[in-house]
Amino acid sequence: MPVLAAPRVWAIVPAAGRGERFTASAPGLGAKQYAPLLGATVLEWSLRALLAEPRVHAVVVALAADDAEWPRVAAKLQSPKLRTTIGGVNRQDTVANGLDALALEAAAADWVLVHDAARPCLNATDLGALLDAVGVGAGNARPANAAVSVGAVLAAPVVDTVKRELGDHVATVDRQGLWRALTPQVFAFAELRHALKEATLAVIAVTDEAQAVERLGLRPTLVQGSPFNVKVTRPEDLIVAARVLKMTEDTPMRVGQGFDVHAFGAGDHVVLGGVRIAHPKGVVAHSDGDVVIHALCDAVLGAMGDGDIGQHFPDSDPRYRGADSRVFLRVVAKRMQAAGLKLINADVTVLAEAPRVAAHRAAMAANLSADLGVPAQLINIKATTTERLGFIGRGEGLAALASVLLGP
Repeated sequence: MPVLAAPRVWAIVPAAGRGERFTASAPGLGAKQYAPLLGATVLEWSLRALLAEPRVHAVVVALAADDAEWPRVAAKLQSPKLRTTIGGVNRQDTVANGLDALALEAAAADWVLVHDAARPCLNATDLGALLDAVGVGAGNARPANAAVSVGAVLAAPVVDTVKRELGDHVATVDRQGLWRALTPQVFAFAELRHALKEATLAVIAVTDEAQAVERLGLRPTLVQGSPFNVKVTRPEDLIVAARVLKMTEDTPMRVGQGFDVHAFGAGDHVVLGGVRIAHPKGVVAHSDGDVVIHALCDAVLGAMGDGDIGQHFPDSDPRYRGADSRVFLRVVAKRMQAAGLKLINADVTVLAEAPRVAAHRAAMAANLSADLGVPAQLINIKATTTERLGFIGRGEGLAALASVLLGP
């Protein structure tokens, strides 16, 4: 069966608004997307799930032309996925500008997520469910005859009794079938771009992207999301958002494991944990053959759901010939931090008859902790032999196992 190339996923975060209701109530806090929230800004929290989702290729943040706060946020996030463009006079113009910024790269069938800059409580489960709803697999191509979704909207069913004010009286609205539209919302690039242009030409100010798409007669899917995906509109919403984040961020942890092995070859040393150790043999490897760092990189990438070291630093790439593996670890650490994660602890086991590593453990832990940006006491390094069994026991090579725990 013929297959079509898997569409990529892009994200647009409109962050050019001034938040008049918010600033009027709390003038000292500035624009709501930059209001402080649990040690970061609202915008940083809002970007977190998008940056951590492996299926999202890039995130375009649409900013006000005079935005002076963004450079500080970008410096903290350090994510290669982040891009910026200038927003418009209102939300739909800002999203349209974000689409224009992607026009040279995005295919017509690529998916575009639009997420509010002031929705800091989006969780990974809801984002994953939204992408699943439009058939976005983990990088897999799709059959040519597969059904194509119109798009999807994250939403929460209305559970309260709803009242409508009608001049001199109040009427109760039947809440059956009523949903609160949340974000992100996801639509095909070309359809969303066309829908927003049509709304602008008709001088209709849509309140979300789904409304623009619905005007074309299309019907996106509703995907039930968490009712805690709150939007910060007033200063008191920050209190609610902080409580939600504390409730949901205290427990999730990610576990990863990695393994690497290299055969001995010609040479006079091996490199373990960034430490050069004298040895009658070297290792056969494309880079410096540091099994400790390679296993640790794989463990961190595995915990993030972000592939493996071979995907990010292929041995077919001449740039990595003889490379210092600490460079790899620093890149992986930046990806971890950009995903809103930190190392809780790491445990590494070296499997080798020789060389002995006991005298080098402290130096190895110091290198790894510096590259990962954590205290050295969070990294445990130990070694064992295989009791002269197997290729390691015969002195033909060495290996390393690594396990990590990551948290938010």
